[in-house]
Amino acid sequence: MSEIHIRRARRSDVEVIVAMLADDHLGAGRETPGDPAYLRAFDAIDADPNQLLVVAEQDGDVVGTLQLTIIPGLSRRGATRALVEAVRVRSVRRGGGLGATLLTWAVDEARRRGCALVQLTSDAARVDAHRFYERLGFQASHVGFKMML
Repeated sequence: MSEIHIRRARRSDVEVIVAMLADDHLGAGRETPGDPAYLRAFDAIDADPNQLLVVAEQDGDVVGTLQLTIIPGLSRRGATRALVEAVRVRSVRRGGGLGATLLTWAVDEARRRGCALVQLTSDAARVDAHRFYERLGFQASHVGFKMML
């Protein structure tokens, strides 16, 4: 296997990113590959300096992705935090350390940008993902809530 290169996502990556988002039992029910809404969303993400959508590339193929959001805040003495969202690895590549490489990159980037903490949420049904995040040093310290609009 050759080296993994993590880079800012390009508009041309959107199709493969959406395919990864849809490639599990939860994503299959909420994603619609081919919908032009994804390109509009990409454009908004790409234009926002506090958003960083990245892909992991190997041998010219996109094999993983995540979105890093930088959030300035007043709490914790004005601390800036980083939010990690939509971590995905191509199903044929799972279990080989690529997810750890992506998350390590995200933590390092958050530190580089002056963040005091990195946070993420994970669907309650993703028990394997929870163990993965804990192995990387994340703590299940909060209970998350959502309201669908």
